[in-house]
Amino acid sequence: MKLLMSPLSPYARKVRVLLRETSQLDAVQEVSVSTSPLASDPVVVVANPTGRVPALIRDDGPAIHDSRVITRFLDARAGGALYPEDSLWEVLTLEATAEGILDSALILTYEGRFRSPEQQSPEWLDAHWAKIARAVSALEDQWLALLDGPLTMGHIATGCALAYLDFRHDARGWRKGHDRLAAWADAFAARPGMAETRPG
Repeated sequence: MKLLMSPLSPYARKVRVLLRETSQLDAVQEVSVSTSPLASDPVVVVANPTGRVPALIRDDGPAIHDSRVITRFLDARAGGALYPEDSLWEVLTLEATAEGILDSALILTYEGRFRSPEQQSPEWLDAHWAKIARAVSALEDQWLALLDGPLTMGHIATGCALAYLDFRHDARGWRKGHDRLAAWADAFAARPGMAETRPG
């Protein structure tokens, strides 16, 4: 199988960390592609009509895309430990919270990269940071008990989301007032799968 990905994509990073945590790197070749909201790589478009990464080209079926679809597929292939049935809805909700952080964080990144200053709306940017801030507070206040437990896909998604905030939006200071979550993020970032996929 082939994983079409960008080393800078936090969505692709979730899949790449899962591959390492479940020892599936020998079965999936990571293929770095160059794609952006304004210029989709033709190779990616064949696998995902929206032109977004990650996309997984399978040996025995059509390509699948969207990081959460790919992680469910690969986790099932590895035995299903990262989406445990006894806490499935909590894990999915934690993963969705992390995904919401990434969605808003990517909007902030793209506004800065692809729109001129006069095209940008401070209110729009502030509204998306407010979504991120609320989600980070929820992680600190409601989800640390789960995050302190056995590894799930919720952990990987949260670790990648917080690392992306550090990478692209550190100046906004998500860590302030969230000491326990920041400590968790630092510890999680030291895992081999996270260290090996850290964007340069």
